[in-house]
Amino acid sequence: MEFLSLETLAFLFAIGALSGWIDSIAGGGGLVALPALLSAGLSPAQALATNKLQGSFGTFAATANFLRKGHLNLIDIWPMIALTFIGSALGTILIQNLEPSFLIDIIPFLLLSVGLYFLFQPQIGQEDRKDRIGLWGFSFICGFSIGFYDGFFGPGTGSFFAIAFIALMGFNLLKATAHTKVLNFTSNIASLAFFIMGGQVIWIVGLVMAMGQMIGGFVGSHMSMKHGAKIIRPLLVVISFAMTAKLVWSTPDHLINQWISALFG
Repeated sequence: MEFLSLETLAFLFAIGALSGWIDSIAGGGGLVALPALLSAGLSPAQALATNKLQGSFGTFAATANFLRKGHLNLIDIWPMIALTFIGSALGTILIQNLEPSFLIDIIPFLLLSVGLYFLFQPQIGQEDRKDRIGLWGFSFICGFSIGFYDGFFGPGTGSFFAIAFIALMGFNLLKATAHTKVLNFTSNIASLAFFIMGGQVIWIVGLVMAMGQMIGGFVGSHMSMKHGAKIIRPLLVVISFAMTAKLVWSTPDHLINQWISALFG
């Protein structure tokens, strides 16, 4: 990796801090980190794998901060953690043998839906509500499937977990954010383990970004606990729309035409 100058590593450190801050509040740090990794000269597989390494440090810092402040009880949610780990591991194994291009067709619709949901439901997540699904149901349906998605592709994982916790478990925004960090960290670690086995991780890049991630993750989680829905909701909306725009911008014209046809006939 001779092409990685000190200036490039400093840039990646800053990107790691920014993406860690975004991830700890609303999810979507990969929107910032992955293009930066690709621009530094990593291959798509190396960028995806290295992003899991640096992302693991950020989600760990955020999770540790939420735990320390008493917003989490890991024993109560161990089925979610277990099923998310299994789903992410399977997704990572599969992505190293398949192309995820077919997901480009549906992810913008899902991310746009997340943003619109929070934009037009101003009271959602203000306080806890009655859950619509039990612990094991959530673990199998959301933990496994979103974990699989994160291992296989990834953009928007934090947003998908957050909306699942709010809509199905009845959590308020702060509680949903805290639990999202645990499952996001779980999926990152599972995915990272199998990327390491595949030899795709660029360690010097991942560790430099990880230092930034830990700083950003700690600061962002502290802001979430201090400001709650005031900061979480706007960022969820902005990040969801930004990721949708990024995916559309980088999508071939023929796929965009397919989306327009699907929406307007």
